Amino acid sequence: MLRHAKSDWSGDEPDHDRPLAPRGRRQAPEAGRWLAAEAGPIDLAVVSTALRAQQTWALASAELAVAPDRVDEERAYAASGRVLATLLEEYADRATVVLVGHNPGVEDLVHQLTGEWVALPTSAIAVVDVAAGRLVRSGRPPG
Repeated sequence: MLRHAKSDWSGDEPDHDRPLAPRGRRQAPEAGRWLAAEAGPIDLAVVSTALRAQQTWALASAELAVAPDRVDEERAYAASGRVLATLLEEYADRATVVLVGHNPGVEDLVHQLTGEWVALPTSAIAVVDVAAGRLVRSGRPPG
């Protein structure tokens, strides 16, 4: 799970259309480097359609050696952990999936899958072994 990088609250656009803040544009590539170093090869990215999630993944994925397949998923925007779990079940045939989404849904999903509570501030990542129901690692890249 990758929570989107820091978004910009200065404009008057609808929530779905908020872009990344300058800090978010620095965080997202760091998140990509963290994923490359800590998560191993990624088969699929499931990305919320919100602009900040789209921009986060564009910057993060540019840091990966191999770009994974990508699905832009409207259902991931403002979704609960339960909805996100159902969504991920659709991609159970993929070995490694990164979900780029929002809180509180991504924190709830990690808790639902592992029984552990992990804080996921902007650009934080939680690597979960879904089959084993355990948290493998989590972190927040500098930036």
